Amino acid sequence: MSNSKSQTTYTLISGIMGGFILALFAQPLIFAQSDNVVTETSNVSINLFQAFILGLIQGLTEFLPISSTAHLKVIPVALGWGDPGVSYTAIIQLGSIIAVLWYFRQDLRDLTTGILKSVKTKNYNTQEFKIGLGIIIGTIPIIVVGLALKILVQDLDNSGFRSLTTIAIASIVMAILLGIAEKISTHKRNFDQLSTKDGILMGLAESLALIPGVSRSGSTITAGLFMNLERATAARFSFLLGIPAITLAGLVELKDAFSQGFNSVSIFPLVVGVISAWIFSYLAIAWLIHFLQKQDTWVFVWYRLIFGIVILVATIK
Repeated sequence: MSNSKSQTTYTLISGIMGGFILALFAQPLIFAQSDNVVTETSNVSINLFQAFILGLIQGLTEFLPISSTAHLKVIPVALGWGDPGVSYTAIIQLGSIIAVLWYFRQDLRDLTTGILKSVKTKNYNTQEFKIGLGIIIGTIPIIVVGLALKILVQDLDNSGFRSLTTIAIASIVMAILLGIAEKISTHKRNFDQLSTKDGILMGLAESLALIPGVSRSGSTITAGLFMNLERATAARFSFLLGIPAITLAGLVELKDAFSQGFNSVSIFPLVVGVISAWIFSYLAIAWLIHFLQKQDTWVFVWYRLIFGIVILVATIK
C-alpha cells in the first residue's frame, strides 16, 4: 500500500471518527424528547429462562458486527420482558470476556511473552510490542469518551441516548459504512503487518460503540477494513482490542451490583446469563473467524440495514 493511499485511508477513518464523536454528544439532545425511550428500572424481574435467552443474545451478538446492546434492548422489549438495563447487560458481558480470553489464550500468551522480552531487552521494535502497545493506547479513547458521557449527559442510562430511534439510525449508518469499507478495502494486510497506529485508529472506532446500535465489533472491524486488513485479521484484532474495554465495563458494574447487595432472586439469573453468554460467545467467535476467512461481510451489512429500518418504521407514529 503506497504512502499516499495509506494517508488517504487514515484521513477518511479520522473524518468518520470525528463525525461520529460529534454525533455521540449531539444525539442525547436530539432524541431527548423521544417517545420511544425505554426506561431502565430496577423493577424488571428476570427469571432463569429469560436469563438464558439474554445470555444467548449477548453471546451471539457481542462479537458479530451487529450490536449486542441493540439486540439486548430491542428483543426483550419486543417480547414484553422490559429493558434488562445497562448493569445487567454489562455484567453478563463477563461471560463474553471469559470466552474471548480462552479462545485467544495462545495469542495472549505470545503477546505477553513478546512484550516482556521486548522490555527486558529494550527492543521496542518487535511485532508483539507494537500490537500490545496499540491495544493499550487504543483502549484509552473508549474510557475517556465513556467518562465524558457520564459527566455530560444527565441520567445517561434513561436518556434519549438509549432510544430505539438512536439504535435504528446507528445501525443503518454503520451498515452503510461497513458496506463502503467492504467495497474499497484491498483485504491484503495480515496480522503480522499490524502496527501501533492500527491499534490507535481501531481504538477510536471502538469508542463509537458507546452509541447504542453501533456495535463494538462492528465499528472496529469496519475500521480494520478501511485500513485494508484481511477480514479475519480485522475480526481477530478487534476481539483482542475489546478485551480491556469489555472487562473494565463488566467489573465496574459487578462492583456496583455487589455494593447494592444481591438476593436469591437476582443472583441466579445473573449467573445463568453469564454462563449462557460464555458458551454462545465462544461459538460466535469461532464461527465468525472461520466465516471471514472465506466470505465477505455483506450478510451483516444487509442484516444491519434491515434491522435498523424495521426499528425505525416501528417507532414512527
